[in-house]
Amino acid sequence: MLTRKGKYGLKALVYLAKLPVGDLAFVNEIASDQNIPKKFLDAILSELRNAGFVQSRKGKDGGYRLARPATEIKVGHVVRVLDGPLAPIPCASRTQYQPCDDCDEATCQVRHIMLDVRQAIAEVLDKRSLAEMRDAANDDLPQALQILA
Repeated sequence: MLTRKGKYGLKALVYLAKLPVGDLAFVNEIASDQNIPKKFLDAILSELRNAGFVQSRKGKDGGYRLARPATEIKVGHVVRVLDGPLAPIPCASRTQYQPCDDCDEATCQVRHIMLDVRQAIAEVLDKRSLAEMRDAANDDLPQALQILA
């Protein structure tokens, strides 16, 4: 499950992806616009900076901007940095695998279904970029209406 940290981090990155190339945004501006607690956003942006997703500049003309084009930042990578593995249980994780101590992994049906869940999540998140998230914001309503039709 996506944590608030992961959700807020993605919201902040999408906000930055909407800025003209080279422009900076203040933390207060992002926090206010996206309804994110400023102190929490400060910590999240620090992690995103350390992971190479954003750049920051201090001072009155400072702020944050994307470190790379939004087309090059995959959602799955961001989620892993902020929330850890995509797998719902440790024995289904590819990046932080931990064996179970209460079952036989070869025959465990829970693990087998969770491997499928992890794969499905990865297939979506690892193929989508911040640019796609940014651009999809305007398309959500028509798609939802088509599904209901």
